[in-house]
Amino acid sequence: MQIWTIIKHLFRPFLYSVYRYRLEKQVDNWKIPEHIGIILDGNRRYAKESGFVNVVRGHYDGADKLEEFLGWCEELGVKIVSIWIFSLDNFNRDGSEVRDILNVIEEKMREMIHSDKVHHNQVHIRSMGKIDLLPASLQETIRKAEAITKNYDKFILNVAVAYGGREEVVEAFRNYLISQNEKNKPIGDLIEEIDVTSITEHLYTSDLPDPDLIIRTSGEIRLSGFLMWQSVYAEYYFCDTFWPAFRKIDFLRAIRDYNKRQRRFGR
Repeated sequence: MQIWTIIKHLFRPFLYSVYRYRLEKQVDNWKIPEHIGIILDGNRRYAKESGFVNVVRGHYDGADKLEEFLGWCEELGVKIVSIWIFSLDNFNRDGSEVRDILNVIEEKMREMIHSDKVHHNQVHIRSMGKIDLLPASLQETIRKAEAITKNYDKFILNVAVAYGGREEVVEAFRNYLISQNEKNKPIGDLIEEIDVTSITEHLYTSDLPDPDLIIRTSGEIRLSGFLMWQSVYAEYYFCDTFWPAFRKIDFLRAIRDYNKRQRRFGR
């Protein structure tokens, strides 16, 4: 048994490379999603299973994986990626861990501001969430990243931080009501006129196509409210791998699975 384990360990890199090569050869025949949403889950569990003393190492490795993932998306021709890196519920974690996570986000956001890849690939960075709840320095960094990249149009990166799906919908309703109140619309007219488009126009992604594919890592089989309005016709793919250990082969499997789906859009 031990010998067989050693053999598998020795040959795993080779078998992985062969399988990855086979998948990459199929890419040209696949339809590539225009907009991919991804829930980056499993950083803490990855750190604990890897034996790291501090779980913040998992968040750093997860941040590094994001840069690699965006490279894969560029290779395949994905145009829009929406990532969920910190939820409103995450504020309920231990205070020191929350500070560590937000520090990682700020550090990586600063790196993106000065990244040659971001500017060469014309990545338009946009935030989604209650940014005003974040530390002032992180708010400033996010706004700076948005301002510096606002005129880029080759690739859009939506960063969901301090984000909640229900809260987004509530905020969209609130902004709709505010806009109509400014026009002195009576409540009776609002009841008659409100429709899906009325709310969609006030979402964080109001000017973007809805996600085609949403991926969640770490084995959790739920969306937890991520893009809950926009994902009504999205295809879902759940992967057991923790986010920092997510491989290109996992990504290609998700795209292959997406191509096997028959999208009916309710028809």
